[in-house]
Amino acid sequence: MKLKVGIFDSGIGGFTILNSLLKTRNDVEVFYLADTKRTPYGNKNFNEIRSIAKEICNWFKDKNLDALLIACNTTNACALDILETNLKIPCFDLINSVSDLVSKEIIGVLATPTTVRSSYYKKAINLKKENFVIFQQECPEFVSEIEKSKLNIKRINLLSDYYLSPLLKNNIQELILGCSHYPLIYDVLRNKVDPNINIIDPSNALIKKFNEFFLIPRNSCYDCISYNNVRFFVTAKNEEFSQKLKYWLEINKEIRLVNLPSND
Repeated sequence: MKLKVGIFDSGIGGFTILNSLLKTRNDVEVFYLADTKRTPYGNKNFNEIRSIAKEICNWFKDKNLDALLIACNTTNACALDILETNLKIPCFDLINSVSDLVSKEIIGVLATPTTVRSSYYKKAINLKKENFVIFQQECPEFVSEIEKSKLNIKRINLLSDYYLSPLLKNNIQELILGCSHYPLIYDVLRNKVDPNINIIDPSNALIKKFNEFFLIPRNSCYDCISYNNVRFFVTAKNEEFSQKLKYWLEINKEIRLVNLPSND
């Protein structure tokens, strides 16, 4: 019997978590929900995110999930408690997962404005490693650029230089990609920082925790990724999302347009 797993993001950022999951196991049935109607989340306020999280819970409730993978750092930072309380299933999040991976004392975090203002990364890391110094950098335009049907590399390069500059001036030793969209431009970021600076993709830590909780069966597939057991749902622009599936995952899949149940 396959595990029923929900993955939630405001858009395509969850692709990084989806791929990390499917690289390690084939015993899962995935419900991927992208709230494309309201992407990006990173510029929304705390209360807006919490209200959206309740709608997400309402949509997932009848899916009989075994677990939820929270691909959106902003929702993670503002509303993890709502997801855990309402769904009453294991919820695996990026921010608490990554705190186990950091090993250097001076850390930079690239994240959305709302995630940075929540200071959730700082709190999660300092809870375990109180002497570490964390510098955070808001990246308000990254998600909007990455969500376009095709990357504008020139624009991504300019934004990367601008956002990385304050962190590099503080001599960071590790860099956390504090939004699930950012690993999609990993190669650009990698080329702009010293090779000695470790770049951390939190999705790997999240999937590690998931696989420790749900043990991988011996016959699971490690050599290839299959999207046969993945269903995609969006809240708007399903044709545009279909183009993004082709661009990022090189697949053609049915995409279902859904309305999120209100909190009333």
